[in-house]
Amino acid sequence: MNLSDRRTCGGAPRRLSATEMVLRDLRSAIERGDLAVGEKLPSESELTRFYGCSRSVVREALRALQALGLTAPRRGRGTFVTSSMTVRNPIFGAYSARDLLEMRRHVEIPVAGYAAVRRTPEDVDHLERLLSRMERETDTTAWVAMDTLFHIGITQMAVNPVFRRVIEEISDALAKQSTFLTWFGDRRAQSNREHKAIVEAIVDGSEGAAVQAMACHLENVEMHLTTIVQHSRTNQQPKDGWNA
Repeated sequence: MNLSDRRTCGGAPRRLSATEMVLRDLRSAIERGDLAVGEKLPSESELTRFYGCSRSVVREALRALQALGLTAPRRGRGTFVTSSMTVRNPIFGAYSARDLLEMRRHVEIPVAGYAAVRRTPEDVDHLERLLSRMERETDTTAWVAMDTLFHIGITQMAVNPVFRRVIEEISDALAKQSTFLTWFGDRRAQSNREHKAIVEAIVDGSEGAAVQAMACHLENVEMHLTTIVQHSRTNQQPKDGWNA
């Protein structure tokens, strides 16, 4: 990696977060082979100086690279490039994308139906206020935190502590997956629309519509994850220098 060609965290056509800029640049370098398999990435402090960003930004970008299967940390030695192509099944915390999707289909879809039948006025008010905040939020980290609360809130409306416990158990992995989709898939606006459809069905007390809206939401999550991975695996570029 040549640090002489200094990059900053601005100048993108779309307003990207600092993390997105660092992540896209490093990912592109790895996929082109400018950062070769087996090569050690610069330290967090070096990357922080190189990009002109905070260390927390660099750490988030490195976590995303690991989820994609492009890098792996080695205790006491740093982070190394392990592949020039993303894995087919990204890892988010302790769970894979496939594990999360399989579980969510069997839990969150019926839970949405229960929520529509069992909701209280207080539940509905809480969910509508949360959705309104999400639609106004522009910060990815804040939006992801509310996204997790949104899904936990629906399990609360189902009035079954087992469902809530299951979703809380995977909440960290869900947040990582949500962040990943926001960075790569620009999913926030579409997720807001899907969340709105879920809320409207719950407010109407329609079990069938709530189930259908949640199923549609999870289908789109799966579709975007698949698209992200396939795009990476089919759009390798020839090595021509480290340019995003």
